[in-house]
Amino acid sequence: MTGTATRYLHLVRHGEALPDESGLTADGRRQATLLGRRLRDVPLVAVHHGPLPRAEQTAQLIVDQLEDVPLHRSEAAGDYVPYVPQREEFPPESADLYLRFLEGASDEERERGPGLVREAMELFTGPVDGEEDRHELVVTHNFLIAWLVREAMHAPKWRWLGLNHANAALTVIRYVPDRPASVLFSNDMRHLPAELRWTGFPPELHF
Repeated sequence: MTGTATRYLHLVRHGEALPDESGLTADGRRQATLLGRRLRDVPLVAVHHGPLPRAEQTAQLIVDQLEDVPLHRSEAAGDYVPYVPQREEFPPESADLYLRFLEGASDEERERGPGLVREAMELFTGPVDGEEDRHELVVTHNFLIAWLVREAMHAPKWRWLGLNHANAALTVIRYVPDRPASVLFSNDMRHLPAELRWTGFPPELHF
């Protein structure tokens, strides 16, 4: 009888992007390469990435540092709004702030997001069939990482907002059979030198 085993989901936001988001900066390429070197000792069985160039380039640079790890393109790992809360879901003091932020989401993002995030949940989360633990990496964008962390913490659906991740920072969620998911660490940048940390955050939040 086949059992279930633990999934370790490694999540990373793409490296620093060019202003037009057509690809990575030199620093972004270096961030991705250094992350790939860090992951050499992790028994990854797959690297998934979103379809946009900044995610695809990051994933390729990571895989270049690994040995025989397959690369998979996935729309579910793309950049989209996973959930648009209603005003009454927010704490009153922060509702205006978050609703202003969400005004920038297009109709297409609002329509596609819920379906894509359901697909991401099916593909990337939960324990796995079989007897062996599974390690996978998803190279994606801030919104999806925030949603998956929120989901693992059983936080309210609106709480994906305000969870931010730096470029090439590593977050790991563990899905053990018959136990709640646990966030092992978040925004880990120990593989990056100081000058490459906290990109993707405003300057006042660079620590």
